[in-house]
Amino acid sequence: MRSTFTLKQTVRAIGCAAALGAFSASAQQPDEHGLVKDSSGAQVMSGFGLCVHNGFGPPPAWTAACHPALAPVAQYIEKAAPAPAAVPAAAAIYEKVVFDANVLFDSNKSELRAAGRDTLDTFIGRIRGLEAQSVTAIGYADRMGTEASNQILSEERVAAVKAYLVASGVATERVRTSAWGETRPTTVAGECNDANNAKNVACMQPDRHVFIEISGTRLAQ
Repeated sequence: MRSTFTLKQTVRAIGCAAALGAFSASAQQPDEHGLVKDSSGAQVMSGFGLCVHNGFGPPPAWTAACHPALAPVAQYIEKAAPAPAAVPAAAAIYEKVVFDANVLFDSNKSELRAAGRDTLDTFIGRIRGLEAQSVTAIGYADRMGTEASNQILSEERVAAVKAYLVASGVATERVRTSAWGETRPTTVAGECNDANNAKNVACMQPDRHVFIEISGTRLAQ
């Protein structure tokens, strides 16, 4: 048997399908009119604390007043820690220092005595570590003898001191020397006027010397 559809039946089928589609669409869309309201417009709640709806459409999950919104999930966002600030290096602080020493000699002699070497050793120990060293050494003589011989004697004495300093590690170019002979005595006029005897030789001992001074810089303690 062959089934046949009339035009009327076809139109009816299309209408039913459209109606079903409309109903399905409405079931999937939120419909605030599906909620039951009282005369004041407030939402009617059931004894279980749920919103009452009229059965048309899906449960009102879209209404915040009826179904509380889900709490947002906390998210952890990693942030790069800032680089530590560079700590400036402490600036070195230098101080200027000056040391001096006085090396005595025997009468009419230019050789270093044991006491003179000890004085120089102490002096050299104190100046170790100095930067920008500048050493000045000046030779002197007493008034006994001729002026010319005393000038030569003062030059020999300062040369002996410089040689000892250089042998102990002081750079030779840093040691400046000069010699004044008997022209600038340590003793004052009127002193040591005896004849050339032991008493007068002892009196003039301060005149027979080499004065040394060094200036430089070093880290402050």
